Amino acid sequence: MSEWYEAKVSAVHPAADGLTSLELDVGGTPLAGSHREPGQYVEVSLEAVGDGVFAIASAPGPAATFELLIKQGSSLAEALGQLQSGQTVRVTMPTGKGFPVEKARGKNLLLFATGSGISAIRSVILFIRRHRHDYGNVRLYFGARTPTAFAYEGELDTWQSEGIEVVRIVSRPGESGWKGLTGYVQSHLADVSIDNAIAFLCGQDAMVADVTSALIDRGLRRDDIYLNF
Repeated sequence: MSEWYEAKVSAVHPAADGLTSLELDVGGTPLAGSHREPGQYVEVSLEAVGDGVFAIASAPGPAATFELLIKQGSSLAEALGQLQSGQTVRVTMPTGKGFPVEKARGKNLLLFATGSGISAIRSVILFIRRHRHDYGNVRLYFGARTPTAFAYEGELDTWQSEGIEVVRIVSRPGESGWKGLTGYVQSHLADVSIDNAIAFLCGQDAMVADVTSALIDRGLRRDDIYLNF
């Protein structure tokens, strides 16, 4: 049975269409400093509503804040999105193997995310930014349904300026006027280089399966493709 700890809400704000950013203050609890690997996740519980599993979007380390990305559509997600600063939720210790960033040192890194799956990948990126010289080329393929559904939109240009290439793909541009890539992430791998590369994936099952197959077809070893669970 999971052991629960009380965490205080420090901020709640819209992250993108259908997504909410929830920041939890875990200072003064055993949760502080317990996030050790990018890609780990926690369970969050609200009394009389239920509990769910969410990847930690913030960087691992000693910080006493967990940032979570909440995908709307469930009663729990709706309730979490309506919380106010100072209210509390129950949270478990981070779990899951996360992504093996140590194995990626000295290699080129391919990152793939769709929708709320960017949360686990953002944790990887924040870690890499602290140790940028330990890694080679880094490219993020980021898919969203619409141009307004990209979480962390305000950070993408910063990542790009720091040498992390960001490839944005929209599956349902509609009448938005979107001029970038369209379709699915797995449809835009023709120029991907697997030379000295390792890949981290998080998102929809179809994307994960298709990207994995495409990378293997291009010669990347299955052992060099990782999920965070």
